[in-house]
Amino acid sequence: MKKVNINEKFGLIKELWTPKIIGELNGQDVKIAKVKGEFVWHNHTDEDELFLIVKGSLKIDFEGESIRLNEGEMLVVPRGVEHKPVAEEETWILLFEPQNTKHTGEVKSDLTVDKFEKI
Repeated sequence: MKKVNINEKFGLIKELWTPKIIGELNGQDVKIAKVKGEFVWHNHTDEDELFLIVKGSLKIDFEGESIRLNEGEMLVVPRGVEHKPVAEEETWILLFEPQNTKHTGEVKSDLTVDKFEKI
């Protein structure tokens, strides 16, 4: 067992939209990422996705609606639901995902990460 200082881990991240693994539990990765701008429309066929806002705010667009998350708020996007995260300012997010979750689902883009770095 080793404690993790999340703020220190965020200090190691230089890239945007590139989640890093900071822990593992029960087949899940605990990931953090810095995000800014628009991500891609995508879904995860077999996995729900949890977004927790550590710093800043994030808008998640869905077909027909958008949900804004602020610091300390979280949202679980159900599996199969098409969504697009958008951050107007640099935002720090924490994610819980099964270890086999594809970053952009089946969509390939310049933002797709195929292998997640542990920090």
